[in-house]
Amino acid sequence: MLFTPTAIPEVIVIDPVVHEDRRGFLMETWQARLYKDAGIDATFVQDVHSRSSHGALRGIHYQLQQVQGKLVRVIQGEIFDVAVDLRRSSPTFGQWIGEILSEGNRRLLWVPPGFGHGFMVMSEFADMEYRMTDYHAPGFGRTIRWNDTDIGIEWPVSGVEPVMSDADSAGLPFRDAEVYA
Repeated sequence: MLFTPTAIPEVIVIDPVVHEDRRGFLMETWQARLYKDAGIDATFVQDVHSRSSHGALRGIHYQLQQVQGKLVRVIQGEIFDVAVDLRRSSPTFGQWIGEILSEGNRRLLWVPPGFGHGFMVMSEFADMEYRMTDYHAPGFGRTIRWNDTDIGIEWPVSGVEPVMSDADSAGLPFRDAEVYA
């Protein structure tokens, strides 16, 4: 596996080794020893599979307690995946990175604890899996507005009105959001 830090070094793109032949393909997406050697020492407690339609936008989500790290990958389709640094003490506080994850590039993205996470579906639909380091806890969940001007995420799909949940539509501006120390 190839582990590549992004502009925010704690957020890491993982390119697995893919073995393909006429039968199909095989790839390893998780091996604790390799991830630990790359600086990702995570214990996962919950796996989630989601399907979203074209234009669906989820996020920017995070939990104030039971803070989650997420290992994200796309099984079918294509998304623009975003991580936002919400650690006030970090030199990259308020900065974001975005990566295209797809069934074609087979990339994974490590979003460490202390970051907000969101994505927009660019294909007709997208099936995603994410592994989390702590349990989903709706009472601690928070959402920052997807198009907050202080963060300035450059979503790649222009002219598309995102399809969002009521909770995501009611996300707070970054300047009013509770963040990590």
